[in-house]
Amino acid sequence: MSSADESTHPFDALNPDRILNAVESCGYLCDGRILALNSYENRVYQVGIEDSAPLIAKLYRPARWQDAQILEEHAFCQQLVDAGLPVVAPLPNDQGNTLYVDGEFRFSLFPRKGGHAPPLDDDRCLETLGRCLAQLHNVGATQPFVH
Repeated sequence: MSSADESTHPFDALNPDRILNAVESCGYLCDGRILALNSYENRVYQVGIEDSAPLIAKLYRPARWQDAQILEEHAFCQQLVDAGLPVVAPLPNDQGNTLYVDGEFRFSLFPRKGGHAPPLDDDRCLETLGRCLAQLHNVGATQPFVH
């Protein structure tokens, strides 16, 4: 059994104030609304922004991912968007950065985009999904992933 002052989880230090402060450090004015979203490995939140659409903040698990791995994923997401695939890429700041740091947490911000589960009993939908997967693989095959 661990003592009360030992952290048992990498996200123990993450609280609403930390999330809002991280987002605001990127120049956004939060309105205080936070909604936790599903994520297995990282922590993902919808964060309300004053007089604007909410943003999605993805906080990466400390000591799990290297910056190079995250940035390679961000670049691939942008390549997919540029190829016309329905992917949500992280928002770059004025310098083109997509990865930010707040203490021990690294995070990215994304526009909020809605979606829904596809009707898998619809053959036309399955055909469209197959085309999207093929296009995703084709874009991914244009260069090797290093990280």
